[in-house]
Amino acid sequence: MTDLSEKDKWIYVAIEDPGGNEKFVGLHDKDSDISYIPAFENKEDALSCLINMPRRDNRKYEVQAVPFDLLCEDARRNGFLIFLSDGTGKVLNRIEP
Repeated sequence: MTDLSEKDKWIYVAIEDPGGNEKFVGLHDKDSDISYIPAFENKEDALSCLINMPRRDNRKYEVQAVPFDLLCEDARRNGFLIFLSDGTGKVLNRIEP
């Protein structure tokens, strides 16, 4: 597993509206009332899960690598956790930024 404590680490996430008003794709677990951003160590795992993520009509989605500290900053500012997941969607690490 990636050592996320190291500065300058990059992680893969799904992006809504790439190249426009882009934002990280965040999800909400109604049962536990938790909002989170799914994140992945590699692009292949992210692409595998992107297929099954809920989508809004008329929006484009793609997987991008982003600096982990930028993702943490945005998640913290918007009240999201980060769930580091594998290609099946299994949560490997729950991160409270």
